Amino acid sequence: MLHQLVLLLMAPVLLPQGIFIRKSTPRLKEAAGPRYGIEGQGKPLRLLLIGDSAAAGVGVEHQSQALSGQLISTLCDQFRIDWQLIAKTGVTTKEVWRKLSDHPKQDYDIVIVSLGVNDVTTQLSSSEWMKLQKRLVAQLRDCFSCQQIILTKIPPMDKFPALPNPLRWYLGSKAKAFNRKLERWVSTQSDCEIITIEHQLDPDQMASDGFHPGPEIYQYWGNAVALVIRARWL
Repeated sequence: MLHQLVLLLMAPVLLPQGIFIRKSTPRLKEAAGPRYGIEGQGKPLRLLLIGDSAAAGVGVEHQSQALSGQLISTLCDQFRIDWQLIAKTGVTTKEVWRKLSDHPKQDYDIVIVSLGVNDVTTQLSSSEWMKLQKRLVAQLRDCFSCQQIILTKIPPMDKFPALPNPLRWYLGSKAKAFNRKLERWVSTQSDCEIITIEHQLDPDQMASDGFHPGPEIYQYWGNAVALVIRARWL
């Protein structure tokens, strides 16, 4: 409710800024390379990664530099990983939920989720967003029989170099409100865990568009996810 009121009051400034950013920000491609495979040696582990442009590796050239590649390279000495990536630039939580509704049922041990930035830029409230998150998690449990769901907190959008103020402040504040609700709910779910890359988000290490992670951030992100996986599976 608060963010909707702020948006209403500041619309004459925020909306033109949003239009300008969409038109002026460079459109980087999703990372090239495979989106599924079997790699490594050791304990069998089935991984599914789903999400938006960050999950798709926008900001680096190849999937080996992106979240999927960084995670697999970190784990492949201890696990034989059967993995798949389902990600697309610009998608919201609702759009991913709809896409997965048509996906054949499969068994995965772990699902890793990267969503939220595109939801923040809509008029969704934090409560409405949480309803979508809960629906998505229920779907992951039902369709993929996963034992562990790892959600990444929405990055601190108030640190995105591409965003001017006050739009940067507004989206950053809204992202924090979304994260607070997500974190509280995840703490009540035994099969869910949450990680953050906030403290590693150095603007100098972001991609050239000032909106997506660069290689160093993807490496940190992959290592953070790997730590959570090792804690449960080793």
